[in-house]
Amino acid sequence: MNLKLQVLSLIFSFFYGVVFSLLVNINYNFLFNRRKIFRIIFTFTFVIVMALIYFFILNIINNGIIHIYFLLLILIGFYIGFPFGKKFRDIKVKFM
Repeated sequence: MNLKLQVLSLIFSFFYGVVFSLLVNINYNFLFNRRKIFRIIFTFTFVIVMALIYFFILNIINNGIIHIYFLLLILIGFYIGFPFGKKFRDIKVKFM
């Protein structure tokens, strides 16, 4: 993989971590619902969909090659984006 693809993949992984953090904070009420069955179903589908989106876009960018530093940048992006997304936790949504 050439340097241009690696840098593009690194940038994408970082911003994907930030977006993932924001979506976790937006869906906080659904992920941590009182009813255990809804929590399990929603968490499972949320993680599967987010992983499929990441691998699909990564497949478009660099033919699906995954390196450990891509995953590290997702974590860094997640922790950087987490404080900004905390504002969305205060939004109360009635869900079952």
